Amino acid sequence: MEREIDQVVQAISIASDPNQVALHQQALAYVSTVQQNASTTWRLALPIFVDSNNEGSRKHPPQARFFALRVLDEFFDNRFEPLDDETFRTIQQALVSYIQSEYVLGSAEADAAFLRNKFSHTLTLFFLCTYIDQWPSFFSDLFTLIRPTDTAIFNRHISLLFFHIVLEISGEVADQMIKSARPYDADRHARDGRVRDAVRERDAARINEAVLTLVAEGSERMVSLRKHEDSSRELDGAIEVVDWGIRTFGSYVGWIDINLTVTPTTVPLLFNLLADPSLPIRLATSVALLRIVAKGLKEPGDKLNLLKVLSLGDVLNALEAKTRTQQIERGSDTDEGEESYREALGKLFNVLGLEMAKLTDSISAEASTYMTQLLPVMLRFLADPYDDTCSTVFPMLQVILSGYKRTRKISSGPIDETKRSFLSSLLQVLLTKMKWDPDADPDDVDEDDNAEFEKMRKELRTFMDSILSIDQDLVTGAVRTLALNTISAYRNGVPLKWHDAELGIYLVFIFGEINKTGGKGRAAFCQAPAVDKEKRKVTDYSEYPLTTHGEMLYALVQSGISSYPHRTVSLQYFETVARYTDFFKIRKECIIPTLEAMVDARGLHNESSAIRLRLYYLFHRFIKEGRNDVPSNISASIIDNIRDLLVIEVEIPELEDSDADLLAESVKSSSFDSQLYLYETAGILCSLVFKAPEQQSALLLSLVKPLMDELSVNLQASTQGGQDITPIIKVHHIIMALGNISKGFPDYPPTLPEGYILPPLEVFAQVAQAILVCLEAMNVFKVVRDATRFAFARILATAGPSVTHFIPPLMSNLLAHFEPSELVDFMNFIGLLIHKLQRDMFDVLDQLIGPLSTHITALLSQPISGTDDQRAHIDTKKAYLALLNNIMATKLHGIFTSERNSGGFETLIESMQRLAEDVTDPPSQKVAFTFLNRCVSTWGQPSNDGQTAQDGLPGFERFIYEQLVPTAFRVPSLPEFNLKDGQMMVVLHEIANLLQTIVQTRGAEAYNYFISVFLPSQNWPQVTALDFTTKLRDMDGKTFRKYFTDFVRSSGSS
Repeated sequence: MEREIDQVVQAISIASDPNQVALHQQALAYVSTVQQNASTTWRLALPIFVDSNNEGSRKHPPQARFFALRVLDEFFDNRFEPLDDETFRTIQQALVSYIQSEYVLGSAEADAAFLRNKFSHTLTLFFLCTYIDQWPSFFSDLFTLIRPTDTAIFNRHISLLFFHIVLEISGEVADQMIKSARPYDADRHARDGRVRDAVRERDAARINEAVLTLVAEGSERMVSLRKHEDSSRELDGAIEVVDWGIRTFGSYVGWIDINLTVTPTTVPLLFNLLADPSLPIRLATSVALLRIVAKGLKEPGDKLNLLKVLSLGDVLNALEAKTRTQQIERGSDTDEGEESYREALGKLFNVLGLEMAKLTDSISAEASTYMTQLLPVMLRFLADPYDDTCSTVFPMLQVILSGYKRTRKISSGPIDETKRSFLSSLLQVLLTKMKWDPDADPDDVDEDDNAEFEKMRKELRTFMDSILSIDQDLVTGAVRTLALNTISAYRNGVPLKWHDAELGIYLVFIFGEINKTGGKGRAAFCQAPAVDKEKRKVTDYSEYPLTTHGEMLYALVQSGISSYPHRTVSLQYFETVARYTDFFKIRKECIIPTLEAMVDARGLHNESSAIRLRLYYLFHRFIKEGRNDVPSNISASIIDNIRDLLVIEVEIPELEDSDADLLAESVKSSSFDSQLYLYETAGILCSLVFKAPEQQSALLLSLVKPLMDELSVNLQASTQGGQDITPIIKVHHIIMALGNISKGFPDYPPTLPEGYILPPLEVFAQVAQAILVCLEAMNVFKVVRDATRFAFARILATAGPSVTHFIPPLMSNLLAHFEPSELVDFMNFIGLLIHKLQRDMFDVLDQLIGPLSTHITALLSQPISGTDDQRAHIDTKKAYLALLNNIMATKLHGIFTSERNSGGFETLIESMQRLAEDVTDPPSQKVAFTFLNRCVSTWGQPSNDGQTAQDGLPGFERFIYEQLVPTAFRVPSLPEFNLKDGQMMVVLHEIANLLQTIVQTRGAEAYNYFISVFLPSQNWPQVTALDFTTKLRDMDGKTFRKYFTDFVRSSGSS
């Protein structure tokens, strides 16, 4: 055996040393095998851990002994049957002898502290295996070692070992967090329950007495030692014992009898330790008390008595006041340890409040009185400058406010004055806590800190919303007063700290959400009578008085606080005015001062790039939503003031992933994406001068001409070869910028109203031509194709039919080189053009639909090779079906039967029929039936007096009767057609629509065909066929869909 032990020790040594390259893997494999076979190898592990040499020191190195404990753990863990007697005696004697030599007589592994913790765990696992049946005297034996005789002093090492073991036992048998972290095992769960019950019955009282005796003696020893300056080492030892003793006490108070843990002796001891000079002891005591308070008791009266016995409210009141005074005295000299203590007190107080709140439902009067006494202390914790401490009482506050809200719903009378006073104080605390830390710099703090502040503000807003639902006037009044006082102070030259200014503006920002009774639109800001929609633009609202929110916004703009010399304040100002653009429709004199602030160094020209980028969007929003109220005579001036911001810069990122596409990543510039808002805003401003066409044309040209010149330069640079991708990125950015300028103009009207003034169409034609030239030369680059699609969508929407002649060459260049994913974007692009241009798209679609259908049909017929391929397949099919239905819906169906495409018409219809029969893809199946439905109503029109209807196709009725009708009945009868699937149900409803469309379109002919030909051929009884066909003809769509669904369901079940 000695040889095997030496072999294991040597293997552990090699496995612990990566430099032993030759044998390292072999050693790892060997020790792994030893651990996996713990049922036999424990006999090697036990002597490796406990054996000592002749000098009394441990024979084997620490890493080998640690591994030996792991093997023993493996042997003990998940063992739910008793050990055989020989095994138990061997292990028990070895471990007790080890404890006596190492803990009673030795240094308790002073040179390898990690072994102490590991041994505690191993001994606990052995305890769990043996306590019930084999070692019931476990604790008695341990107590004997702690104090061998009544007169002996406690053995510190054994005391700490005892504490660690009880902590481990509590963790194993009662800690729900530990239990939930590992897979559920019924045997373990049952075993743990038996151990827990056995400890309660046999040893709980003695364990508790031992723990508290050790703590009390250690506490007295601390008091004594603190009087002598030269006893720091002994004092540290005493503090360690008390600290671990209180932790141990806290670990079991939740699962043993409360009468053992809460006594006339323990309560004063705990309260003394809660104020002890040692921080670890105070923290441990707060946790122990928290667990006592949170302990579940069957009777509410017992719980109330427990809380009264503890009188914890008074103690925490005093400790909160004491620690707050110390906090103030420390000033900016933060003591994180002491702040963690205040946080621990807050957590303890929160649980006290939650438990008291539970009692207000069952023992209302007395518990409510106690709860009322807790409220001022809760407000003080809530007001703590440290968010971690402040947030400790959030759950308690939430419960209190929820109770108030329930009471408010029941009673419509005035709120109790005591409650109103509390809510008023609470509101002041919440408003104060919403401020930034005055020493913080939002521009410099990291994103996590900013996110934490915003999260805190959001949670505080939640509480404010709760008060709002209880007493709205209280909240709106407080917010209005604080906001107006802050704004007024700034306007009057009173020195104002930046975080106070920011809060004042923020309150104006959120007032629209808070003021639930405020109107919408202009009515939110002025008390004007209802005005018809068409008269609102010409109504002078300046004569009407402002609402509270209007008053706040007016004061905000007039105060000049946008000039406050702090970026966060000015940004909050811009966020606010951009949010409430309807205000500027009723006080138009505020528009120009706001625009001046936005355009100058306070906003768009701010030295902070982050502020500038955000202002690009806010400025765009302000102009876009207020475009009808911005004076057109200042448009050119504003554009001139922002021209320097319209310069396009290229940013090429450093790639973290070497496989990434540098070109694709380079065009994803967040700063350029923000700049695009500025180009759109320039387009909006240019569109405002529509009453002066020559000026508008010149202004637009002044915007696009520099871009087109730069486009030409970069086009030439990109065609000269080389590795520089800058010209390609520049081309992409310029095309996107041109598209956004176009986006700023209103859409071309479907029908031109009389006197309508068109935008400078010739300029847009120049822009379209310039972009098309770039595309022809650079269509191999996906980023250029993407940008072109975007830009043309906007140009075509603005310039309408005047630029449709560019579409055929645009299409051919977009399709010359494309990736599969682009095909979906391309079809969506065509769908957008159809929606915008409608009949003007006929010739373009006539040329496009044939090749496009051929290409897609071939693509969809290819085998699917993976998940991505399947996704692309589904997306392509979905986009294609949507395009076909768009064509039908906009009456452009003539392209399918034109001279150019008539040859492929039958193939198209047959492919749609196949998709309609494919039950593996219900969404596409439904859309295919929708298309066929439209085909019937369009081409299935019967002839009148030998004359075919305008759109009717001779012979199409044969396709209806021979193909569509059988398909409509065959699909629901397929075994894969599952009516319990919601998507299948939608398909069935579309089939019902198709059948009704056939009867409505073909009339009596279809009715007779169903009743005399088709249904009899399917062996339908005559009565059933007559009933079905009559309902098909006479019912409305909704009723027939329900009937058809029930009919199919009953047919399937019969």
